[in-house]
Amino acid sequence: MPTAFITGVTGQDGAYLSRLLLNKGYKVVGLVRSNSSQNLYRLRYLGILDKLEMVECDLKDLSQVIKVIMAYNPDEIYNLAAQSSVALSFQQPIGTLDFNINSVTNLLEAIRILDKKIKFYQASTSEMFGRVDELPITENTHVHPLSPYAISKITGHHICINYRESYGIFASSGILFNHESYLRSNGFFMKKLMRGALDIQHGKKEILEFGNLDIKRDFGYSEKYVEAMWMMLQYKEGDDFIISSGKSVFLRDIVKYVFKKCGIPENKIIINQSLFRPTEIKDIYGTNQKARELLNWNYDMDFFNVLDKLLEEEAANYEKG
Repeated sequence: MPTAFITGVTGQDGAYLSRLLLNKGYKVVGLVRSNSSQNLYRLRYLGILDKLEMVECDLKDLSQVIKVIMAYNPDEIYNLAAQSSVALSFQQPIGTLDFNINSVTNLLEAIRILDKKIKFYQASTSEMFGRVDELPITENTHVHPLSPYAISKITGHHICINYRESYGIFASSGILFNHESYLRSNGFFMKKLMRGALDIQHGKKEILEFGNLDIKRDFGYSEKYVEAMWMMLQYKEGDDFIISSGKSVFLRDIVKYVFKKCGIPENKIIINQSLFRPTEIKDIYGTNQKARELLNWNYDMDFFNVLDKLLEEEAANYEKG
């Protein structure tokens, strides 16, 4: 039975990836900062909480990382842990850089010291590219980061490349574009939209405030995207892959679609200038050609169909809180 470590196991992707690996016969070990402070509702919602093992480990402490790897001898490590809020990274740039860079460095250094046969996955992000001159984005597109979060992720991404090229470690980075599910955290746009629309529908709110809606993003479905993470570590060598839908959608069109589905008039949409970011990507989408050709990963979901799926699940669980 292969063993996989997952950092960020209690997040959206960590939960879906855990279920995927368990279904494939893995022993799954979730590395968490503290068992007492974890929000385990996603794992509980998927019915897998009692099927995996939680181990406390401070990823910023190399000695702890080495100790836990020696104890479990994992075959694969999926690093999904990060301070992942772009907005929060502007408020806490030092903390964002500190954790997002040092955590990946310690994991790779522990692999270098202990066992170079361990396969490593790094969660990179489309936010790394920032301001681009040409679309679609490919794995070789020049990066121009627009947030401390993006800078931290670029650094982690290149650390993976360096360990792959310098030490021969199997390190792959998944450059994922926006991907959504019912398990998305409350602070993200899509979750705010879904919950807010249902609040208005149920008379708990009068309006819903947003920042800039005149921007476009490439959205996909989380459950499908985590399949690509596993497929990267089954490939013959470490590499970098863009995982995207291949098209972008205006945020305003998404909001209007959800409001229409909920029977809410558009005058309930309020634009709040204070919610605008200091810098903003106007349009971004990527090509998943490399993943399709080398990994045989396929994605053909229209995002408005994904929205129907998300809204249905959100509505079904609304009264549960």
